[in-house]
Amino acid sequence: MFERISMIGLGYIGLPTAAIFAAYGNRVIGVDVSPYVVDTINAGQIHIVEPELDGIVHKAVNDGTLHATLVPEPADAFIIAVPTPFKENYEPDLSYIRSAITLIAPVLSAGNLVILESTSPIGATRQMAEWLADARPDLSFPQTAGDAADVQIAHCPERVLPGHVVRELIENDRIIGGMSTRASEMATALYKLVVQGDCIATDAETAEMCKLVENSSRDVQIAFANELSVICDRFDINVWELIALANRHPRVNILQPGAGVGGHCIAVDPWFIVASAPEDARLIRTAREGNDAKPTWVVDKGKSAILEVLSADPTRAMSDITVACLGLTFKPDIDDLRKSPALEITRAFGQLGCQVLAVEPHIRTPPPELQDLPVHLVDLNRALETADVICLLVKHSAFAEIGAQIPEHTRVIDVVGLRSQLT
Repeated sequence: MFERISMIGLGYIGLPTAAIFAAYGNRVIGVDVSPYVVDTINAGQIHIVEPELDGIVHKAVNDGTLHATLVPEPADAFIIAVPTPFKENYEPDLSYIRSAITLIAPVLSAGNLVILESTSPIGATRQMAEWLADARPDLSFPQTAGDAADVQIAHCPERVLPGHVVRELIENDRIIGGMSTRASEMATALYKLVVQGDCIATDAETAEMCKLVENSSRDVQIAFANELSVICDRFDINVWELIALANRHPRVNILQPGAGVGGHCIAVDPWFIVASAPEDARLIRTAREGNDAKPTWVVDKGKSAILEVLSADPTRAMSDITVACLGLTFKPDIDDLRKSPALEITRAFGQLGCQVLAVEPHIRTPPPELQDLPVHLVDLNRALETADVICLLVKHSAFAEIGAQIPEHTRVIDVVGLRSQLT
């Protein structure tokens, strides 16, 4: 049924998905708008950091089961994994999905399956189907023809953890939201080519909502932990010790606080629910606003530490102060900077006029957000030796032994528990 599979979008989800299908012997066509991405993959290399992925891509390209292109080619199934950000007013932005539809519409044919993997607001899959119908009036789609449609359409949200994507693409259950029974059957058959977990069929809207609920649930739980950290700081209570004690209760499982919430999923998806039901999604909105406010709280803690340094030596000016920000990514041990609270915090310190040393072992050059500021990417030793204030923002494995390395005179803002749990 699926001799050729086309992956539209070769980013953090699209490339691993394409590579896994290819590793299982399927012929995969990867499509991306970036010539750099296409050229890198066709050279058997990868442009993202994900454990095990480099070897899988290299072998698939050499075996001829995976190639990348800027222009879509005919295929039996098309999987769309493109960004779905929100606009300034938190309204969903479906422009990337529409662009993907514009790309693939000319090469669609009867018998095809189109799957939207991008995390999407409720109704996005049906909107995609309408765009396809407008672009290809010569073909029928499930919104009008149901099981008899020429092209079947389904939503199957990705649900993998960065740093574990290769394993979870194979092991995790998948939610299959077909716009018809036939669409669900075809999508299930496609994913079962590689997925060892269960493929559970539902309708498209429920599948869309399922992914939003999964991430919103995490966001609410993280918001509780972050709020606890702020309250505990007021009373000089070690929040990590407190959470460890509370979690000894058999029915309590509090998550760990941090610098905020980042990434393309948890920091974005709850807003899709809020936009769909603004009067009802009150808890979800409050949690999202609370997590978005955490970086400002961290920066305020840093400003207080800077003032302490200046008060101790009135001869020094703000430009003489050095702040070290340890970690820029949105979570440990990856290179993903999307909506990273650590990056937001580091930029805010750079705007204060002090010197900022950023330590991020997973990137080689400063991201564009920092290049107009007095922020320098340095190694850990230099940061520890020269900083007046150190902000521990990401719990990278490379920072695991940092507790004993920080000079006694240095002021420390620890928002991930690295120092608190080691001393």
